[in-house]
Amino acid sequence: MPSSLEPRKYGFALHSSSAQLGLALSNFADESRCQTWNLGRDLSTHLHQYLAEFLNPQTWEELAFMAVAKGPGSFTSTRIGMVTARTLAQQLDIPLWSISTLAAVAWHQYRELGIQENSPTLSNRTIALQMPAQRGQLFAAIYQPSSFNSGLTPLFPDAVLTPGDWQKTLENWPTSYQLIDIPADRGLGTSVSSLLELAYLDWQQDKRPHWSEALPFYGQHPVEN
Repeated sequence: MPSSLEPRKYGFALHSSSAQLGLALSNFADESRCQTWNLGRDLSTHLHQYLAEFLNPQTWEELAFMAVAKGPGSFTSTRIGMVTARTLAQQLDIPLWSISTLAAVAWHQYRELGIQENSPTLSNRTIALQMPAQRGQLFAAIYQPSSFNSGLTPLFPDAVLTPGDWQKTLENWPTSYQLIDIPADRGLGTSVSSLLELAYLDWQQDKRPHWSEALPFYGQHPVEN
């Protein structure tokens, strides 16, 4: 039987891989909320204020696990989010999931398509994602649902490619797919609920990643942006 959270325990997600901060909290029963802020370069100044205000009236001690966006995305913003999440998870001694921003967008798309209704068509759907990277390259990945309500399988893990190499990958892909082109200025924080849901699916399977396992995916040599 899948594990469930204890009474008065919550999962918490932090998404800061773009100029848009996203926070989400849920006990996966009767209480869930999420919020986004367009902070840009003010993230480092205001992050802890927004964390405290958003968490209220819950407390840090009521968190059972955390999830954080590991990138790809803005190097500086991703680093700030990762350091904050790792520090909190260490201090609270709770599991921490680091989840791809591309995977979160893919899961958001599956939710929009009704994947949680266990449609046979959707369960076989493949989603390819591309997002601008530095120096004319692309962040790219291809995902598919593992099975009903058990997360995603990376058929083509997150990578940095030239547009030409990515195009060849897609042209040679053996199955049909839906391509999602993520604009450079898209606020990624809106997919923070997907981060939390993906982590909870793993939680239900009794996975408990240690905070030290949470590592960022920058993909390229760091460039401040």
